[in-house]
Amino acid sequence: MNRPASIHFDFHCQDSHMTQVTNTPYEALEVGQTASYSKTVEERDIQLFAAMSGDHNPVHLDAEYAAKTMFKERIAHGMFSGALISAAVACELPGPGTIYIGQQMTFQKPVKLGDTLTVRLEILEKLPKFRVRIATRVFNQNDELVVDGEAEILAPRKKQTVDLTVLPEITFG
Repeated sequence: MNRPASIHFDFHCQDSHMTQVTNTPYEALEVGQTASYSKTVEERDIQLFAAMSGDHNPVHLDAEYAAKTMFKERIAHGMFSGALISAAVACELPGPGTIYIGQQMTFQKPVKLGDTLTVRLEILEKLPKFRVRIATRVFNQNDELVVDGEAEILAPRKKQTVDLTVLPEITFG
């Protein structure tokens, strides 16, 4: 398998040109409130996720191997979609200051290179002590459900706007 000499990862909370993001605190959250977050799966995403997670399953990295599987081609790591859900909760709804308590997910369809994924969040229930249940669903560009799930989070207590951290260049050698 050939690896690119250098990969730059510039995905920051929806738009790499954003410099700040504002949260929605517990008191402002409403049942039925929604938010979405989109990302196209690129080769660099698969490489970076494998490097970061240590998951080097060849179904994600080796086209020849993947062609012999039930998928017939390389697929993204299942937890890559989970990471996008985490990003949506952290950057979109409720946003900065949110603490994850738990996440349930079921994988409905494989995610392939080039798929554009959209995480759709919906506030399901506000619970005591700043806890919130959120529907976490991921759809591909054909509006097919690829991941279905639900999260429980601890929502931020106060509204805040935070500066986003610029990530360093990441290279493979």
